[in-house]
Order: sequence, then C-alpha cells, then structure tokens
Amino acid sequence: MANSTETATVTSSLRRLLPYVWHYRGRVLIALVLLVAGKLANIGVPVVLKWLVDGLNITPSKLQPLMVPVLLLFAYGALRLSTSLFQELRQVVFARVLARTSREITLKVFAHLHALSLRFHLDRRTGGVAREVERGMVSVSDLLDWTIYTILPTLLEIGLISAILITHYDWGFAVITLATLATYITFTFSVTD
Repeated sequence: MANSTETATVTSSLRRLLPYVWHYRGRVLIALVLLVAGKLANIGVPVVLKWLVDGLNITPSKLQPLMVPVLLLFAYGALRLSTSLFQELRQVVFARVLARTSREITLKVFAHLHALSLRFHLDRRTGGVAREVERGMVSVSDLLDWTIYTILPTLLEIGLISAILITHYDWGFAVITLATLATYITFTFSVTD
C-alpha cells in the first residue's frame, strides 16, 4: 500500500513540475533525442560485437577480406564512444533546465514566504524555514535528475531490448526477461522498505 501512495506522490509531483520544465521544451526535447541516441548506441554495441566476431569466422571456401572486421571494429569503438558522448551531452543540455527550474520554484517559494503575515514570521524560526526551502530545492533537482537520467533511460532500454528479443527471437525470451526484471524490482522494494 505504501508503494502505491509513494508512486502517486511522485507522479503528482512530476505533474506539478511539468509546467516549469516545459518552459525549456527545446532543451528537454534535445535531451530526450540524446537519450534515445545514447540508448540506441548502447544497444548497438553488442550487436556490432556479434557481427565482428562473426566476421572473423573465415572458412576456406569463403574467403572474405580483412577490411570487413576492421570496419566493424571501428564501428564498435565508435558506438562505445558515442554511448558516453551522448550521455555527457544530455547532461550538459539538461543541466540548465535543472538549475533554472529549481531557481524558479525557489523564487516562487520565497515570494510566497515574503507575502505571509508578520505573525507567521514571528512565530517561526527563520533557520528552520530556510533549511526546508533548501531541502525542497535539492528535492526538485533530485526528482528531475532521477526521472531524466535513470528512470526514463531504463524504461527505454527495457522496451528496446524487449523489441529486439521479440523480433529476432521468440516472444518467450522477452517475457522471461520482463518477468525477471519485475521479480528483481519487487524483491528490491520489499527489502529496502
């Protein structure tokens, strides 16, 4: 029960943050394109490695030039490099969105605090309020950071790998993979709670 209320709280918080983030929709869309490109490159690494290993299998009846494995080796290295490059570029593009969104929300909170009555300020400890505002600002950044850098990439990668398993193999492999992930997530949440 606690997990469903926590999920509802996080979803509600993300909905409330969406208008602030959407001010920077150009940067958000660029970050999402870089996210997809990075995940495609990351998934392409083992595929190119498979082609590279298959290209090294030279049989006497079918001699192939050494150029193919060399080109595949360069493609493998380029994909490995681009995975990190796209991830770093995504962080550079989205860093301004994180900082400005946190700043906008913090300024709105400070404006609200300044609009409160004198009685409120006399009855409260100023240090406690400042500490709570700082924690809230860090929480906004963390929530956006986890959503953009951890949750979305993981969901995208699970979807892409499931699609590869369904198209190239049997759908049963995708079901086994998803069931294993669901079991792992359930176990992890039950142990950490």
